[in-house]
Amino acid sequence: MNESSPILNISIFGVFVLITLFVVIRASRNTKTAADYLAAGRAFTGPQNGIAIAGDYLSAASFLGIAGAIALNGYDGFLYSIGFLVAWLVALLLVAELLRNTGKYTMGDVLSFRMRQRPVRAAAATSTMAVSFFYLLAQMAGAGGLVALLLGITGTGGQAIVIAVVGALMIAYVLIGGMKGTTWVQIIKACLLIAGAAIMTFWVLGKYGFNLSSLLGAAVDKAPKVGEKLLGPGLAYGKNGTTQLDFLSLALALVLGTAGLPHILMRFYTVPTAKEARRSVVWAIWLIGIFYLFTLVLGYGAGALVGPDAINKAPGKANSAAPLLALELGGPILLGLIAAVAFATILAVVAGLTITASASFAHDIYANIIKKGQAEDKDSEVKVARLTAIVIGLVSIGGGIIANGQNIAFLVALAFAVAASANLPTILYSLFWKRFNTSGALWSIYGGLIVTITLIILSPAVSGTPTSMFKNADFDLFPLSNPGIVSIPVAFLLGYIGTILSKDKADPVKQAEMEVRSLTGAGAEKAIAH
Repeated sequence: MNESSPILNISIFGVFVLITLFVVIRASRNTKTAADYLAAGRAFTGPQNGIAIAGDYLSAASFLGIAGAIALNGYDGFLYSIGFLVAWLVALLLVAELLRNTGKYTMGDVLSFRMRQRPVRAAAATSTMAVSFFYLLAQMAGAGGLVALLLGITGTGGQAIVIAVVGALMIAYVLIGGMKGTTWVQIIKACLLIAGAAIMTFWVLGKYGFNLSSLLGAAVDKAPKVGEKLLGPGLAYGKNGTTQLDFLSLALALVLGTAGLPHILMRFYTVPTAKEARRSVVWAIWLIGIFYLFTLVLGYGAGALVGPDAINKAPGKANSAAPLLALELGGPILLGLIAAVAFATILAVVAGLTITASASFAHDIYANIIKKGQAEDKDSEVKVARLTAIVIGLVSIGGGIIANGQNIAFLVALAFAVAASANLPTILYSLFWKRFNTSGALWSIYGGLIVTITLIILSPAVSGTPTSMFKNADFDLFPLSNPGIVSIPVAFLLGYIGTILSKDKADPVKQAEMEVRSLTGAGAEKAIAH
């Protein structure tokens, strides 16, 4: 890393920022109504939205984290990629088209369709804000870590400044361009990320005669301490029964959590029809799947060309695998490009999260709860969304600076676990269970939220181990780092119990309308137009 050029890295990143700001400003010219600002005017095609979904989904953790996990843990690291990818089958088969048919802007539209509007929208907005905030916090704190890794800024003050800069850019993208500008940033970022990963992948394979077996053999030779274990399961999660159960819990949260992530769900509303929503998910699956195949080569390539010892000694340890590989392959210029892509990745993801959280507050809380659907004018919802974006941006900047240097794994785990526990059970019950009612929705959302957060606070991710957030504290009463294997079934059970015990009767007319609309799309376009 000593051969890297921080000035070159910052310059390349600056060029990206200027180009994307120009695109965002151009996109903002047609942003006039709430539908334009919150749903990009529903003007994107399935392929365009699919690329944007890939850009929203492939965070810096996907690029840097998974490559590092494969470099150090081999097969067990690649299991992350499999979990992230399989999750999209759940989104495609159970969620994408049905949500597009029954919603308008947010998840709260779907959940409140046949229930009491105000309590369910409040619960949905609370869950959306919780997932978005912790995801944002992780990304912002990750920005500080990437600074040390890629730009050579090691002081906490310098990293805090960069976190603030990333936050300011994020706020600018959202304020100026809304969902349309944010979508174009995500499309550009996805193209850059996949292209960069493809170039490095073929470069690595070229060094080994495009023979994957030779690459794997070289990785094994470079890691004599583990040897052939690098190619089989169990290196990271096979130590004992608890670690195996922990991985199962994490996998469950990843596979089911994706279909409940609010910033992913909101992307289904940016296309004109349910058919395009389905096409966008198919495109996303292909792009994300191809990218994760690239990470397999990049991970083992980093293991073979850089070696686990050098990776562990570098700033960021596992997260340094891909940048170190770039430096090994193409020197400072390729490293600069990878640095720019990594920063672009964070920028695009935090912008997507911010627009989602601000839209949920403006549409669910302000327009439908405070104003009861009778806002003063059609622009007031957009104004509130923009103001909320500023507040969310400032809070996430402060949180990211405070969390900088801390263990942020629990923040990401919390976002996925909350999405899988609080959001997905309620969505599935709303779409497929006729008896499901308001009480069940509230039990499922709030119950899933409370159980998940409580278990993570009591887990080893927060205290009790050298890698915990609070290293000197010890209140890890729950043995698993990810609570998904407990919190997800509990949330489904709470939704069931809340429905059964309640005297609320589901509205058969609204339920029938929702069933027909979700399955056929009949009436959906007329409702969205209004």
